[in-house]
Parts: sequence; structure tokens; C-alpha cells
Amino acid sequence: MSRPAVPRYRRLATTVWHRRAGDVEITDHEIEVPLRHREPDGRTITVFAREFVSISARRRLAVGRDLPRLVYLQGGPGARAIRPPLPGWCARLLDDYAVVMLDQRGTGRSTPCTARSLGELLSRQGASGVAEYLTHFRADAIVGDAEALRTALQQDTPWTSLGQSFGGFVTLSYLSAAPAGLLECYVTGGLPDPTADARTVYEHTLTQTAATNAAYFHQWPADRAQLHRIRAHLAAHDERLPNGMRLTPRWLQMLGGKLGGRSGQDQLHALLVDAFVPGVAGAASMLSDVFLNEVGSALSFAAAPLYAVLHESIYAQGAATDWAAVEVLGRHPELAVDADPMCLLGEVTQPFFFTDDPALRPLAPVADLLAEWTDWPPLYDADRLAGNQVPVYAAVYADDMFVPRHLSLSAAGTVGSVTAWLTEDYLHDGIRDGDEVLDRLRAFAADPADARPPRSSGRRHRRVGRTD
Repeated sequence: MSRPAVPRYRRLATTVWHRRAGDVEITDHEIEVPLRHREPDGRTITVFAREFVSISARRRLAVGRDLPRLVYLQGGPGARAIRPPLPGWCARLLDDYAVVMLDQRGTGRSTPCTARSLGELLSRQGASGVAEYLTHFRADAIVGDAEALRTALQQDTPWTSLGQSFGGFVTLSYLSAAPAGLLECYVTGGLPDPTADARTVYEHTLTQTAATNAAYFHQWPADRAQLHRIRAHLAAHDERLPNGMRLTPRWLQMLGGKLGGRSGQDQLHALLVDAFVPGVAGAASMLSDVFLNEVGSALSFAAAPLYAVLHESIYAQGAATDWAAVEVLGRHPELAVDADPMCLLGEVTQPFFFTDDPALRPLAPVADLLAEWTDWPPLYDADRLAGNQVPVYAAVYADDMFVPRHLSLSAAGTVGSVTAWLTEDYLHDGIRDGDEVLDRLRAFAADPADARPPRSSGRRHRRVGRTD
């Protein structure tokens, strides 16, 4: 990627957020960037970022010095950056960094791609126009936006990055296209194999999904019977979610996304336990309003249509994805919706999303066009990654349901300057479980030779990867 032109930059506002641990200065930034970074004089979009600085941390520094910046690359695709109140792990980072929360293009306040905005664009440009437009919302374009923002804020000075989940994919694209912009990189649950296509990823994730189901239902065996009871009920009754969509067994199966994180598993258990209305006539055939409301929130793509539209495309490089999940699922009858026992599914994008979900229905022809799209540029530069010299510190979760550990470990062995920490103590949301994950990665950065697995853990931790 060529270096982006200096963008039109605006500081929107600066406020102070008062919190118990001290005051935080918040500055909103907005830049104007090309839709296509290779066409700097063409159509533009805006990109928004919010910067957090601890006032007390700034006071600790000598007069005239600023905290170094860390840009947070959000998971997704299609999710906006974190809003206040900040989680504990992020608040800890404020002791050492000015944290920049970047709304990746199409999300939050960065020329958002919502069901409404895409619907309006669809009426003007048609499905083919919208599909072409959305091909410019992948990791390579996000890297161009991040570089434009960094240049606007600090010229040639590199910054640190932290990529969670899909943010790790963006990190490797960043190292492929603009490594001079990065000082060091942290990755949590998101180190991808640059050579893996969607089908390869699905084969790994579906194997882990089945194992995660087995572990979950071993912990809560009564939930299996309850799940089957709900499936039978939905096959015989027309139950509607708050958005009007019918809750069918195949949508029920998609609640498996909650299995990917510790907090999600707890939420799923509470959801299944309280599914039916207790203590009234007809309770055996009456799902509770609370259940339907929470399921609707979990399943609807109204807040993040980009996730459904682009999910398989984040793996595409020069070839069509062609509804890869459908093909791979077809090879696994044990994962069919009517299988016994029923297996819940996680990240598997399927065509029925676009026929059933009201928020996605207008985008069905767009999704079909993107599934057939073959003109996907490379997301990674294999030679540059092999010779990478920017330090990368990655947490790899052994039981990650969304980013397969085998592929992450393969990447750790082929990408230069990667130190990967393999641990069984966390799921995909490990960064939210406390301070240990980031503390461990930052210990590697501070003194790689001295980093040790935490004493409190009784499970397996291992340091792997190249460090050349």
C-alpha cells in the first residue's frame, strides 16, 4: 500500500470524563479519507476515533511530553469501537498510553453502514453498486484509515496497536502494508493464518464448536434436554421475536455464538433455564417474553449488518467465498439442525440470515453478489510478514471457537518477530476476564526472556513462535 495522502483532519471536541479512578480527557477526532485508498482524489468517507488520556498519568510525565498512543483495533467485522465506561483492562492501559478507539469504516460514526443507510444506497445504486462499495470495507482499507489518522495525529512517529479478534487480522494486514507505522503490536484471540481461506477456517472452527458444545453440556447437562424441548416447541409453534422475525430451530441453533466466551456461556445457561413461562396454564407451550426479547437481541443483525455481509469476505484473497459455511456444514451431518444431540453453532454465515432477518432482507442480493465476488485483492504480504521486524505479542487461546489455535500457531511460526502465548485458561473473550492476559503480553514486551506463566494457574501455558 502506498502511503496515504495527508487527510483532512478535524478535532471535534475535547471533554473530561470524571471517574472514580481519576479524570480522563476525551478528544474526538475525525478525518476524511478516500473510499479507495488507491484513488486519493476519488470518493471520500469520514472516519471517527475517540482518544482517551488519563490526566493523572499525563501529570506524571515531564512538562512538554505526551503519552505514547495505542490504537485499539476492534473485533468484528462490523463492530464499532468501545464506548465509555471503559472496561478494566482498558483503564489499566491509560496508565501508560493515550488510547485511541478507532471506529472502523462503516461502524459507529465512521460513515456507518447501517440497515437504513445501506437501504438508501441500494435504492440509488442497486445491488451491484452496494456490493462494489462494500468491497472497500475490509482489513486492508481499515489499515489505510488507521495510517491516515496516525499521520494526522503524530506525523512519522509510529504507534502501538492492540488487536482483539478481527483486530488481529487487521494487525497482520497492517504489518503487510505499513509496518513503519507500528512500534509494537499486541493481539488477543486474533492471530490468523494469512494463507487460510474461509473453508479451511470453518473446518477448524466447527471442530472446536462441537468440542465446546460437549464441554458446555457436560457442565450443565439439563440444558441439553431444555434445548431439545425448545427446538421441538419451535418446530410446532410460530414464535416471533420483537423484530417480527419468526424464531425457528435453525435460528435457535445460532445461539451458539454465546458459547465462545465465559460470560456468554453464563448468559446462555440463564437464557435456557428461563425459556418457558412457569406456573401458568399452557406453560409447556409458552416461551417467556424475556427469553424472546433476549434471543432477539442476540440474533438480530440490525446493529451490525456488516458482520453478516462481510464475514466470509475477511478471508477472501483472489477467489470467491461462495457461501463457504453452507458447503462445510454439508460435510458434517452431526451439526445439522435436526441432529440428536443438537449442536449449537457460532460464526457460520448462511443465506437464510438474509431471507429471515428484517434488517438483512434488503441486502440479500448484495450478499449473493459478494459470495460470488472473485476480484478480492490480497490482504497479506507473505514475504513482508516472513521478514517482519515489528514485535508482535499474541495471546492464543487453546479452546478458541472463532480463531483456531492451530492456524494461529502456524502463523506464529511463519510471521517474523512473533511471540505467542498459548493458554488453556481463557476463551475468545479472555481480555475481558481480568488483567492477566494483557499483563502477560506486556511482560513479554518488557522482558521476553523473563516472562513466565502465572503461578496461580493450574492449567497449561506455553510460549511459542518465532522471535527473529
